[in-house]
Amino acid sequence: MEWQAFYVTLKLAAIATTVLMVVAAPVACVLAYARFPGKSLVEALLYLPMALPPTVLGFYFIMVLGPRGIAGRPWEALTGQSLLFTFTGIALASVLYSVPFAIQPMKAAFRKIDRRLLESASVLGLSPAAAFVRVVLPNSIGGIIAAAVLVFLHTIGAFGVLIMVGGSIPGVTKVASIAIYEAVEAMDYRAAHLMSLCFLPISYVFLLIANKLGEES
Repeated sequence: MEWQAFYVTLKLAAIATTVLMVVAAPVACVLAYARFPGKSLVEALLYLPMALPPTVLGFYFIMVLGPRGIAGRPWEALTGQSLLFTFTGIALASVLYSVPFAIQPMKAAFRKIDRRLLESASVLGLSPAAAFVRVVLPNSIGGIIAAAVLVFLHTIGAFGVLIMVGGSIPGVTKVASIAIYEAVEAMDYRAAHLMSLCFLPISYVFLLIANKLGEES
């Protein structure tokens, strides 16, 4: 069994989850409480990865991260390396691909907070940033953990986007879902079965956690 592919998968999921928990939380807070022109347009743009086919996203990621892309060109000029077919490239693609799965649960959790707590924080002189850290986050732990679970599961199950952006380089961009696909193509059903079987307990436990948090919230 290709343990390297599982290591790359778990590493990728851990990085994407960590990055999105930091980046998506303030964005979700703004979407939960702020009112501004074009808010619905911004939300629709952020949720777009959830609606588009993975191959469509993969194609546009190739255009953006490629040597002539708006992200790929400055990256290559700075580092001398391409973003495509690298772990950095699939990590960036995974983060963007999972944005909706981070924002939606956190936004829902933030909106459940009693407004009187935020009003009291304002009366006590807390800045919006301080209120976010000292009031919003501590009262939304369930939603934040649920978001982390969803992002993690979504990342370990990703296939179309990753194979287009990263290909299948062993130890670098070859994740478990790609390894399973290649095993099936090679008619190595035993290896495909063993690798698929490893996903069942991981996914089941994480879904139990998400469901438990949903019942308690």
